[in-house]
Amino acid sequence: MASKSVVLSGIQPTGTLHIGNYFGAVKNYVALQEQYECFYSIVDYHAITVEHDPQELRKNTIEMALDLLACGLDPQKCTLFVQSQVPEHTELSWILSAVASYGDLQRMTQFKEKGEGQEFVSCGLFTYPVLQAADILIYKASKVPVGEDQIQHIELARRIARRFNSRFGETFPEPEVLLTEAPRVMSPADPTRKMSKSLGPKHYIALTEPEESIREKIKTAVTDIGPRTPEKSPGVANLFLLLKLTAPQEIYEQFESDYATGTLKYEPLKRAVADYLVKMLEPIRARRAQLKESDVREILHEGARRARAVARQTLEEARERIGVGKLLP
Repeated sequence: MASKSVVLSGIQPTGTLHIGNYFGAVKNYVALQEQYECFYSIVDYHAITVEHDPQELRKNTIEMALDLLACGLDPQKCTLFVQSQVPEHTELSWILSAVASYGDLQRMTQFKEKGEGQEFVSCGLFTYPVLQAADILIYKASKVPVGEDQIQHIELARRIARRFNSRFGETFPEPEVLLTEAPRVMSPADPTRKMSKSLGPKHYIALTEPEESIREKIKTAVTDIGPRTPEKSPGVANLFLLLKLTAPQEIYEQFESDYATGTLKYEPLKRAVADYLVKMLEPIRARRAQLKESDVREILHEGARRARAVARQTLEEARERIGVGKLLP
């Protein structure tokens, strides 16, 4: 039987996940573990490229693992680990930096966006795409699930792999983008902006949020500003998206029909969105409440052990290729 293709994805430890994270990425993670050999990394080294609180980073790393497991990641079906616990990533990153182009890094859109207007821009913010390439290539991943905003980073990883292979011999497969369906959930308080915790509590709904808070945020969600038009306003479109993601198809179609005929009232729409969202989140919250932090740390430890077994082999191969392999047989 042919071995499964390898998938790698990393997620920054930003603390508790919100529904935008879930529908945009994590739900796909759960589905992919049934089809591929998946390595999922909580990329804490990427989180230190900007100012951070060390205690918060430690706490957020465990919180992220708790949420991912509660959402359905199964350590029997995937390898879940913390990036800093697999030091082979950073050594390979240094090796790959020798075949990464300064010009390529200068052109990275996210570096320009995050560095613009900042008094201090760390070297890590500039070079982290090379570490991201190492995250992928060290498992010889052939597929990387990303949104469109990350395609540029995967193209860089492909160029780095190609340049290394050309100079030192065939070592790394060129990873392909796995563009999975990733709904763009917007802020209920400002539906022109993507849901984000950095905007403040009104702008996101956490997976672990109390039911009363979820209902209040949906109840007060922005809908139309001005007269209705045939095309849905951003706020109304966002409510319909949440309904489509959580409710039975016939319920969604009924509300669509009501909108098309001009008979839709926003109160029952919001009530339905809140009801189905709360219902969808109930099993995730229940699973999270059952998880013990000590068990999660054990899962991450075992995941790092499994990841290191693969990463170590790749690193040794890369070291040998560039001429810094073992001195003794």
